[in-house]
Amino acid sequence: MSDVTIASFNVKNLIGPEQEYYEFQKYTAEEYAWKRDWLADQVLTLDADVIGFQEVFEPDALEDVMEEADQRARALNDVAQPARGVGYGRKAIFRRLKLEGYANAAVAFAPNLNDSEPGQRRPGLAVVSRFGFVGEPEVIQDIDPPLEVPFSALGGETGAGSFTLKRLSRPILKVRIAMGGRVVTLFNCHLKSKLGEYDRPPGADFAPAADLTDYDPVGRALGSLRAGLRRMGEAFVLRRLIVAELKAGNPVIVLGDFNDHENAVSSEIIAGEIPFKNYAWMLRHDAQHAGDRYSREEARQIREDVEAMRLHSAESLFVQKSLRDMVYTATFGGKFESIDRIYLSRHFLPGTPDTVGEMTYFSVLNDHLTDGSHPEAPYNKLASDHGQIMAHLRLRDGAA
Repeated sequence: MSDVTIASFNVKNLIGPEQEYYEFQKYTAEEYAWKRDWLADQVLTLDADVIGFQEVFEPDALEDVMEEADQRARALNDVAQPARGVGYGRKAIFRRLKLEGYANAAVAFAPNLNDSEPGQRRPGLAVVSRFGFVGEPEVIQDIDPPLEVPFSALGGETGAGSFTLKRLSRPILKVRIAMGGRVVTLFNCHLKSKLGEYDRPPGADFAPAADLTDYDPVGRALGSLRAGLRRMGEAFVLRRLIVAELKAGNPVIVLGDFNDHENAVSSEIIAGEIPFKNYAWMLRHDAQHAGDRYSREEARQIREDVEAMRLHSAESLFVQKSLRDMVYTATFGGKFESIDRIYLSRHFLPGTPDTVGEMTYFSVLNDHLTDGSHPEAPYNKLASDHGQIMAHLRLRDGAA
């Protein structure tokens, strides 16, 4: 058996000092040092084998954080690990206390194609892996050919319209990692946020709906519609990539910032359908009469086909087997929710036909979060406005 830990970490606008990432927003040298210190401490607490990072503007800043975490790991090991030859050094407690560090870890960075000049920056993604990568990491952002979603005509309607998506708001980073004697496909993503996309007329200094002194509820609703359509379109693009890997027989892990709760439509698109207990009561898709229903054998096959393409939330798996009834990774205005998740294909569920192991525990670091109601809320600028999550996997040893 091999124990592996997989984490997701939205670092909130990681960039070097004195660089304007969004309009009028940048870190002083002191603020950057504080942020690097906090991030390195969280990385050290996670001590994960694989970490997917979101909101990374530059790989140099991430490498700076990882180097700081690695230096702290070495310092702690010097204190906590017995000298060689000491008999009690073989005790399990010292194996638990040892930190692996990241000196030899591989880093894959996916820049954002929408990134531009100072004040208009757009963040990318990264994956850090102690196991390295199998093959070259892949970055998916431009969609070629574009995603065209026609809407069905209703009644006698013609020309019902369509939705077109040519580029993702942020890239999807796809890597292959050898773990437990096999290769696992991992996707790191950051879907479009709920922040509205407001239309700015040519030559205007700002979008009218962005002017809160002249509140436009309809214009802001339209902005939310644009954001929602984009997020669901991005979810479909990711789902298509996931299914291709599952059909190839590859174990899949998907992690990141999904910017919506687990039961949202975008999340359900990514995870796949939940099968009915029994399809034998349903009319066939090509029914010729009222009693023309799926056979028991067809119902069994339908369930198997659906189950094979599903992903399972690590958080939900944990809640089902523990006494904890709430996990949250983001909070604002008194609303607590999980928008950061780790999804696992059924390869990581015990008792399934193609299992390679199972999740034994799920961790969340969220004590630093505030809901915006307290004076210390701006502290999140230097820390993160997201909790960090980690899945603990126990894998059967197998041939890669």
